[in-house]
Amino acid sequence: MSDHPDPAVPPSPGVQDLAAGVIGRLVERDLTIATCESITGGGIAAALTEVPGASAVVRGGLVTYATALKVDLAGVDADWVQRYGVINETTAVEMARGALDRCGALVAVACTGVAGPDPQDGHEPGDVWLAVAMHAEPQPAILTRHLRLSGDRAAIRRATVAGALQMVLDQMR
Repeated sequence: MSDHPDPAVPPSPGVQDLAAGVIGRLVERDLTIATCESITGGGIAAALTEVPGASAVVRGGLVTYATALKVDLAGVDADWVQRYGVINETTAVEMARGALDRCGALVAVACTGVAGPDPQDGHEPGDVWLAVAMHAEPQPAILTRHLRLSGDRAAIRRATVAGALQMVLDQMR
């Protein structure tokens, strides 16, 4: 399920180009998308909705910045969160599945991680998990990626948005 950890998100293409590519690909395939975001605080949805025509394919998103909202809104298993925290592959996958379900989308992207400046739950800033889910029967097709990013808080958040958008493109290839 997981790709190898990426040392950094590739610097190009830029976030705007990636978002435009995602919207274009979704329109071509007649798919809809939703987001479930923690570390980015809605940045992925904001990047997508900057693209003209996004309203044809963007269903919406969940900003689950608080741990409790990952459980209450996205449906992440509360026992899992209690035992293992929220900075992990399983949480990212459940967030993506939750966005598919709750937003009625055919594609969902989720992110959870630490932007810094301080560590969280034993994870250093730049430790990020991404998941992309595509509706399929009997269960969604899932792609995950673990990023180890560097830089300040803003740089980590920007790189997370770019990495998430790139993953959506990768999943739709």
